[in-house]
Amino acid sequence: MSVYRLSCSVLFQKGIRVIRLFRVRLLLCGLLCLFLYLPVSVYSQDSQRNIFVKYIQGTIILDGKLDEPEWQTAGKGGNFWQFFPSDSARAMNNTEFRLMYNDNMLYIGIRAEAKSDNFIVSSLRRDFGGTSNDNVTLMFDTFKDGTTAFLFGMTPYGVQREVFVSGGGSQRNSFNNSWDQKWQVESTMHDDYYVLEAAVPFSSVKFREGEKTWRVQCYRWDMQTNEQSAWARVPQNQMLSSLAFMGTMEFEKPLGKSHTPFTIIPYMNTLASKDYSTDSKDSKFSIGGDAKVAIGNSMNLDITVNPDFSNVEVDDIFTNLTRFEVFLPEKRQFFIDNNDLFGSYGDAYGSANPFFSRRIGLARDASGNMIENRIIGGVRLSGKLNDRWRLGFLNMQTEEDTDNEIASNNNMMFTMQRKMFARSSLGFFAVNRQTFGDYDFLDPENEYNRVLGLDYNLASADNSWTGKFYVHKSLQPDDTKGNYSWQTTATYNPRKFKAVIDLRYVDEDFRADLGFIPRVGIFKSGNEFNYIFYPSGGKISRHSPGARAVYYWRPNMDWKQTDRTYSLLYDINLANQSSLRLNLSNEYVFLTRDFDPTRTLGAVPLPGNEDYSFNTFSVDYQSNPAKVFSFSVESEGGGYYNGHSFTAGTELTYRFQPWVLLSLNTRYDALRLPDPHADADFWLVTPKVDITFSKSVFWSTLVQYSNQRENLGINSRLQWRFAPLSDLYLVYNDNYFTKDFGPKFRSINLKISYWLNI
Repeated sequence: MSVYRLSCSVLFQKGIRVIRLFRVRLLLCGLLCLFLYLPVSVYSQDSQRNIFVKYIQGTIILDGKLDEPEWQTAGKGGNFWQFFPSDSARAMNNTEFRLMYNDNMLYIGIRAEAKSDNFIVSSLRRDFGGTSNDNVTLMFDTFKDGTTAFLFGMTPYGVQREVFVSGGGSQRNSFNNSWDQKWQVESTMHDDYYVLEAAVPFSSVKFREGEKTWRVQCYRWDMQTNEQSAWARVPQNQMLSSLAFMGTMEFEKPLGKSHTPFTIIPYMNTLASKDYSTDSKDSKFSIGGDAKVAIGNSMNLDITVNPDFSNVEVDDIFTNLTRFEVFLPEKRQFFIDNNDLFGSYGDAYGSANPFFSRRIGLARDASGNMIENRIIGGVRLSGKLNDRWRLGFLNMQTEEDTDNEIASNNNMMFTMQRKMFARSSLGFFAVNRQTFGDYDFLDPENEYNRVLGLDYNLASADNSWTGKFYVHKSLQPDDTKGNYSWQTTATYNPRKFKAVIDLRYVDEDFRADLGFIPRVGIFKSGNEFNYIFYPSGGKISRHSPGARAVYYWRPNMDWKQTDRTYSLLYDINLANQSSLRLNLSNEYVFLTRDFDPTRTLGAVPLPGNEDYSFNTFSVDYQSNPAKVFSFSVESEGGGYYNGHSFTAGTELTYRFQPWVLLSLNTRYDALRLPDPHADADFWLVTPKVDITFSKSVFWSTLVQYSNQRENLGINSRLQWRFAPLSDLYLVYNDNYFTKDFGPKFRSINLKISYWLNI
């Protein structure tokens, strides 16, 4: 070992011993105080942009023309600022939006100028992707807290999307596209502009009775000019959807009650399936449904009985070369509304979350395999108590399955959040997973698991300061001491640079049965710095060199360092919306146990209790998504433990817009390890065809092939939206073994659901 490495090791060990001298509670309290009293700046947009919202007595007939006399006197917002490729100029093509309302409806009128009538719309399917469609979007922050908002987007063809925005709109996971509401849009397209006319019922959003102002943002993706623009100016180092940058809409008279109806959503489902591995057939007929009850203007009570999620899109398969579990997003509608109230606790980067709703309805059988565990029913109460407090309560009961040694469990979470300062919040939660009944197969230590926690989310008014502080504690039978998890992380992101510091600790005995905790018994330290350049003109819109260092120590191994990553990064964003990322990394891993990355039956694993050091280099390129043909390419190569690895992946997309979308995802991973360890060649191929016959009839077919999982899966789904938020689904699933090709599991189901307001 070199003198340099020895010195660094000694310094790290001494530093860790110094850290251990401080009591955890004192450290956490100090960091909390630091976060609470960080200076907050004022909104840095060209504040405050205002729009007057006129009250009207009658109703508007939606036809996409804006020819009613009321539109001529409605309040207007225009003169948009560019966000991309520059944030210091006015938009090239003018966009104007108008707002007015009556007792039941908020009306939106939009006129968007364009270069030609060659509008880019990739699909007629609802909940379109904003980055590949011409569209205009409005966000309404009805409680003016800068943390949550209701988003309504429209394309020139009148295709709709509605999104519940959380987390201040400042992260990639801030958008919840599974949130559905009833509203209407009509459009007309012309040679050099298009017009949108929309009506959003007040019953589709939550707000405080008697309110006279909301915060609002309107932004546009103009694919013909590769331009993104916004009414309230947004600096380019932030996300266009950030709720820190909004204007104000002032209603002519105070808002009344939302008159939200009582909603029942019954369903019927027939399913026929065959498991070829056991040569067994099954057929089922099930009924159930959901109910939505409005409590005041700001709270929702959701009830579900015998829920069925067979219509939900299948999860994307993936190749996993790591030692850890991979996070998959929640797609089931019942868990979506106000999901940030329940799912935003824990690690800011998604690696230690005490509640993960996907755990409900899944369980491991006696052999350790993950299988479906039927949900009997549940309730969820969520929403705003007032402009400062939010409340959430969820309780779900799952069915016992004694044949597979699965107990019936009650799954509960309670949470309260209070807004702090401009856009920050302080939240408390309690999670409880409790077994119902006595079971011979159940270990006493698994009778229950409880997690209590406190989280502080930092977000300054202009979003230049963001951060997270939390401390959580788990409780199990005869195990109440220690069991802590905590994090403190802060990001400072002014216009020209970004700096991140992150500290996280997860005790070895910390448990969250309803959470996502891929690693326990670790102390993590991470730092990152990026400097951002904004060239004036030219082909490059922004480029940013950076560096990152991440360390993991194991406290139960005398604070031994088990993982370390040093990375040099370079991000380049081009004016045509394409992007390039370069990453050079040095990795160090100390394996605490044997590990076979190929997951090959009978293979000799890499030996544990040894350290490995290697270098990797990766390149990622994304072409302009506005083009009819677009693609992304990723490649990574270099060392891999005591061998080498190579990865190449592509995603190809072609549109016969707006009717047909074809895509092909491929990924190849090659592992070359020295004898006696196994080599591996993993292929992941996922072609997809998405056909939209109209704005109410859709057909998609997804094929997923993975030789690592030894599975070829086919999912074909026909959907007819025969009434607002009411659907008929025909879903066909087929799975095959890939090694000795043959059928594995096959099913077909027909499901109908109807959204009924009472």
